[in-house]
Amino acid sequence: MADFRRVTDQLSVSPQIREQDLDEAAAQGFRTIINNRPDDEEPGQPSSSQMEAAAQARGLAYVHIPVRGGPTAEQVEGVRRVMEQAQGPVLAFCRSGTRSIVTWAVGEAISGEREREELVRLGRDAGYDLSGVLPA
Repeated sequence: MADFRRVTDQLSVSPQIREQDLDEAAAQGFRTIINNRPDDEEPGQPSSSQMEAAAQARGLAYVHIPVRGGPTAEQVEGVRRVMEQAQGPVLAFCRSGTRSIVTWAVGEAISGEREREELVRLGRDAGYDLSGVLPA
């Protein structure tokens, strides 16, 4: 069952999704899927290529930006570019959703788009603690 957690009007994050969850994503109006999970992280996890094909079959744009541990500057910038170019709401996922929201939030903080306090609040409202990962 899908656990899409709204962060902003443009971004929701989720723990691992399956192909069938993409039907719900499309029905909810998401236009782009960001997969922040590296392939083969755990047995039984759908591959990025499987998820890409399933997303495209439903008319969804798909981007794979795998993050291991903390995001790199390139990964943060990659997510920022996808968000800027998205033609509607974005759903980002990883194993728990944490890497997805952290990668996005770091980009927002670095760019000055949002203040740290707002990002911490948005994270908390979505069920994630960003207080220890964002610059003070």
